[in-house]
Amino acid sequence: MAGSMRKVREPDVWQLRVFIGRDLSGKTIHRHQVFRGSKRAAERELARLVSEQEAAPESALPKTTQWGPDTTINDAIGAWRTNGWDDLSPSTTRRYESIIKVHIAPSIGRTEIAGLSSYDVETFFRQLKRLGLSQSSVRQTRAILARACRLARRWSGNTLPNPILETELPIWALNERPSVRSPTPQEVRALMRESKTGDLHLNCFLRVIVATGMRRGEACALRWSDIDWEGSTIRIDESIVADKGHASIKLPKTNASIRSVAIDSRTLETLERLQVEQSHLAEAAEVALLIDGFVFSYEPGGTIPPYPDTLSRAFIELRKLAKVARDIHLHSLRHFQATTLDPIISERQKQARLGWSTAQMTRHYTDPISSEDRRAAAHIANIIDSDEDLDPL
Repeated sequence: MAGSMRKVREPDVWQLRVFIGRDLSGKTIHRHQVFRGSKRAAERELARLVSEQEAAPESALPKTTQWGPDTTINDAIGAWRTNGWDDLSPSTTRRYESIIKVHIAPSIGRTEIAGLSSYDVETFFRQLKRLGLSQSSVRQTRAILARACRLARRWSGNTLPNPILETELPIWALNERPSVRSPTPQEVRALMRESKTGDLHLNCFLRVIVATGMRRGEACALRWSDIDWEGSTIRIDESIVADKGHASIKLPKTNASIRSVAIDSRTLETLERLQVEQSHLAEAAEVALLIDGFVFSYEPGGTIPPYPDTLSRAFIELRKLAKVARDIHLHSLRHFQATTLDPIISERQKQARLGWSTAQMTRHYTDPISSEDRRAAAHIANIIDSDEDLDPL
C-alpha cells in the first residue's frame, strides 16, 4: 500500500493520493483528496488515509466488467462509476446522476453498445428535444454517453465501438433557447436595499458578488486572508460546491479562474462590518476568528464554509421581498457585471476580471490589477450605490 502528496498551491494546499488497487487491465486506481494545512498536517492526513485503505476489506476493491457484445450503456456507466467517477466534481456528479436516472438508464441505457448505431443515438437526442429538454441538457446527455462509450471501447481492448463519436445534436432555433436576462440596475439596487434590512451575511455576500461578478462557489470560498485591505483587492483561488448536504472545497479547473480583482471602498466597508460581527460571534463562543477562516461562514471562527444552496435559497426569499422578477437568479448578477462593463473596459480585461478561460493568455501581458479593472470596480459601485443613502450597504 502506498501514498504520495504534492503541493498544488501556496499557501499549504496539498493533493494527497492513495493507491487502492488495479483494474482488470492492470491500470492503477488511486483515491485523491485535496488537503489544506501545513506539510506535517498533510503527512498525518496521508498516513491516516493509507491506514484506512489498508484496513479496508479486499471486497472493497472495484469489481471488473466483462466486456463483450452484451455490454450495455448502463454497464459502461456502472464501470465508470467504479473507476473514474470520483474525478468529477460533486456538482457535476449530481447533475449527471439526475440525467442518467431519468433519461438514460430506463431507455437507451439498456441497449447493447455493439448494436447501437449513430442513427439510433441521434433519434434518441431528438426524442429528448421533443420532450422539452433544453439544448444544454441534451448536450450533457451526449457528453455522458460519449464518455461511457469511449471508456468501454478502451477497456474492451477496442473490441467495442463508440457509436456516439460521429453523432450530431439537434438544432435549436433562437426562439427555442432559454434567454438569460441580466438584471437592470434598478433591480440590483432593489435587491441591495432589501438585503440591508436582514442578515449582514447575506447583505455582504450579495454586495461582493454584484461588485466583483464572482461565481457563487467562489464567494462561498472567500477567506479573510484573500482580502488585501490596503490594496483594495480580493484574491479568488478556490470554490465551494454542494456535496450531499455539506460543502466541499474545489480547486479551479483552469488557471484563468485564479485571479485578483479590484473592489470599491464601499464593498470593503461592508466586509469590515462583517468581520467585526464575526469577531464578536467568535468571542462569544470563546474561539478565535481564524485569519484563514471563511468570510461568509456561520460557524464561530469561520472554520466551515457556507453551504452554497442555503445562500441560493436565501436569495430567492430576498428576491420575493424586493419584488424582483423570478427570472433573476443569483448567477444573473454575474451577467449583470459582464453586461454593465461592456462599454467601460476592454473585452480582454472583462474576461480576466470574470475568470473566463479564454482570457488566460492575456495574463502574460496584462497586470493582474490594471487601471481598467479599478475603473470597472468603481463603475459597478456607482451603479449599486446611486440613489442610496450615504450609509454603507
